[in-house]
Amino acid sequence: FAEFDDAANLLAANPDATTISIEEPAEIPKNQHERLQEPGREEDDELLGTDDSDKTELLAGQKKSAPFWTFDYYQTFFDVDTYQVLDRIKGSVFPVPGKNFVRLYIRSNPDLYGPFWICATLVFTIAVSGNLSNFLIHLGRPTYHYVPEFRKVSIAATAIYAYAWLVPLALWGFLVWRNSKVMNIVSY
Repeated sequence: FAEFDDAANLLAANPDATTISIEEPAEIPKNQHERLQEPGREEDDELLGTDDSDKTELLAGQKKSAPFWTFDYYQTFFDVDTYQVLDRIKGSVFPVPGKNFVRLYIRSNPDLYGPFWICATLVFTIAVSGNLSNFLIHLGRPTYHYVPEFRKVSIAATAIYAYAWLVPLALWGFLVWRNSKVMNIVSY
């Protein structure tokens, strides 16, 4: 970090201003510092060490970009933990008035975990319930031999993933097109 040249001029203009230097250690009492740490943080520090190399790499602003055909590229889209997923579910079910859900929960760390697994769950639920309903319809017939229909998984996957990805893509395209037509009047 470099000092700004105008720091002396700013202090001369406003002598009552509060200044903080990066070199000076923060003056936090020991009991207050312990209270600020999350419970269980000491165990994490013992297991992972206190090396700040990860923080330094993240704060440097340089992301390693991997080619799109590798797992490393897609891993960044699934980088969420259980607490983030639960917070997003709670936030979508119980919206807070005056708070933007996307800005509050999604924009800081967008992911494909939720959309992918929601669609996969729907696909298998539809396929299983379709096979179960076919079995229940023919339940009392002695000539009926149950055979699972795996093509229902393909049909359900095509319908669900097409709906989940093509409808938002079409809506986005329409809004971009409409925004270019009415750019001076209204912005979406």
